[in-house]
Amino acid sequence: MNLPNKLTLTRILLVPVFMVFVSLTSLSGIADGSFQPTYYLIAGIVFAAASFTDFLDGHLARKWNMVTDFGKFADPLADKLLTTVAFIYMMRDGVCSPVVLCIILAREFAVSGLRMVAAGAKDGKVIAANMWGKVKTVLQMLSIIFYFFGMAIAANVSWDATVMVVGASVVLCWLVAAVTAISGIKYLWDNRSFINTAK
Repeated sequence: MNLPNKLTLTRILLVPVFMVFVSLTSLSGIADGSFQPTYYLIAGIVFAAASFTDFLDGHLARKWNMVTDFGKFADPLADKLLTTVAFIYMMRDGVCSPVVLCIILAREFAVSGLRMVAAGAKDGKVIAANMWGKVKTVLQMLSIIFYFFGMAIAANVSWDATVMVVGASVVLCWLVAAVTAISGIKYLWDNRSFINTAK
């Protein structure tokens, strides 16, 4: 297994590590003083490190000509797993609307389904992510990083700072939903030939 694929697997393995720290506290604890911003800071660092491997594995794969079918499949899968888990915890905190999460999941299920159809087609094509998909992933990751780092810092500053971070995170989540929907529609449209042949 080449280095880019190892980095992709590392990103997947960091997901449960992220889950451990973000599970140790929650935003609801601010009311009674039990919220522990340190855990969100560590969770943010873990998430940021995992997100960096997304940039690094793609960069190295292209630079060293190590692009593989496994990488085309596993890389977006690792991204989906990492970001979806984070948005679930943000929904727990009341920052991410269930509607936003439903849009994200609907897009990922649709795209994954199309990829399976394409892989099972006569020519067995593996469809890589398009530019809109990459923009969607970057925006999702930046929004998540902003929330966890922002909460870790704001909780130690003031209540007003905390409210501002929460408000900005809510707006970012809806922006993510819009970009996610657009990227999904474009992806399905660009690869509609596989849907037609699946009839």
